[in-house]
Amino acid sequence: MQSFSRGWSFLKQAWSMAFKDKDLLKPSVYALVVGGIISFIGIIPMAIAAFLFSGSEFVNIVLAVMGGILMFIQFTVTYVFSGMTAYLIYGYITKGDGRMDHAWAIVKRDFFDILTLAAASTAVSMLRNASRRNRRGGMASSIARQATGLLETLWTEAAALVLPAMIIDDLNLKDGMQRIWKITKENLLLIGISTVGVRFVAGLIGSLFGLVGFLIALAVGGGLAFASSGELTITIIGIVIGAVIFFSFVMVASVFSSYTTTAYHTCLYIWARDVEKATAEGRVPSQVAAPAPLAAVLAS
Repeated sequence: MQSFSRGWSFLKQAWSMAFKDKDLLKPSVYALVVGGIISFIGIIPMAIAAFLFSGSEFVNIVLAVMGGILMFIQFTVTYVFSGMTAYLIYGYITKGDGRMDHAWAIVKRDFFDILTLAAASTAVSMLRNASRRNRRGGMASSIARQATGLLETLWTEAAALVLPAMIIDDLNLKDGMQRIWKITKENLLLIGISTVGVRFVAGLIGSLFGLVGFLIALAVGGGLAFASSGELTITIIGIVIGAVIFFSFVMVASVFSSYTTTAYHTCLYIWARDVEKATAEGRVPSQVAAPAPLAAVLAS
């Protein structure tokens, strides 16, 4: 319950920032749109390859390669726009204003580093997918699946913290990992007690958005289909309207989750960075003020 309370406190503060500076939300919306377009374009050649070479071992290799490329591009898109969000939040917290032009410039500066992070995330995900497909091998295979699942979980959290380090302090992947490892060791308790709360609350609200969207879509689409008395055109229109309503709610939930989790990891990194600096200067770390959203978590 305490974890939920912390997550809820952070969420309110993080979205208070977003309502005061709407630029903070723009990259999450851009990521959703661009990611959707890329997925649609990327699925087409994969579907064609599966149709033309169905049943052959060759198609499995082709689909695996194309799937890996699409995954890499999607990770890149996610990290580019999440990096923008991180820098906008950093600008808002430190200067009172998150500027889009500055965020674009920083992302361009760190684009190669973002590509390396995307490549690492792709490799981890493909390794995890390969272990899931391998259902043979008994206990050894089961242990491998559990190990790769743990690796994916740890890497997802590490990558979420490495990205703000790259963006804010202009670090490459290696230096970013070293810095996050040091921060994690020094602030392990904070990461452990608050990450779960933020994720749980964001996931819960996102699920509620999806459920409400599904119910409204079902009511509207199903209502039109029922009222059509078998008229095919009206039935199709009802299904289309229902689908649009449902996916609109899903898109809102995606933006909500993306912004909230990026805001959390950015605030956590900024706070840990300030504590590290205070310690090096001989000041008392407990007197370092955390960013407002994170301060709400610490106070609850």
